[in-house]
Amino acid sequence: MPWWSWRPGHVGGSEPDTRSRISEEGTVRVGPPAPREPEDDCAPIDRCAIKDMKDMPATVAPVTLRRVGDALDLLDVRYLADGDGSLLAMWERHAVLFTLEGPEDEILVMRARPHATVPPDWADRAYRVVNEWNHTRRFCKAYVGDPTERGQLPIYAELQVPLGAGAHDALLVEMLDCGAAVATTFVDWLHDEGALL
Repeated sequence: MPWWSWRPGHVGGSEPDTRSRISEEGTVRVGPPAPREPEDDCAPIDRCAIKDMKDMPATVAPVTLRRVGDALDLLDVRYLADGDGSLLAMWERHAVLFTLEGPEDEILVMRARPHATVPPDWADRAYRVVNEWNHTRRFCKAYVGDPTERGQLPIYAELQVPLGAGAHDALLVEMLDCGAAVATTFVDWLHDEGALL
């Protein structure tokens, strides 16, 4: 089974954060995460492609994998097609799967997975860190996946948008740009502030 075909399973920088109520006991965060703040939102990677599209006609059309690929091309995101209706983009620390799911392929799915995994004895820590992300960040939901064949725990971030009514090109590009940007921010956060990977 390819790594991107999973479905959701189980679900402190160097400067002290005065709004956080999280304390640390050893290496595990304890306590509820701080509420979401405006500075927690990440900006999309590059807004140029979206700005250029504002002059295009806003014609609503069904979202197809070909349109997703065209939008990724506009964003200069390089990807591979797996032949099963999915596009896979690879970065240094993670990969993002772009696909359409649902009974009529009407749900746009962007599923990110860091290349690094978590040892099983860090499961409690992984759940706490992922829950902190979900509590304090927008867009992608994060979750701890089922153990791999080697017993390691993969971490995922996922954004799903129902588009049965279709979408115009600028909106599709903006959603894909957001998904790619948040995936990168999520993985960087796991390596740095989240201290999980």
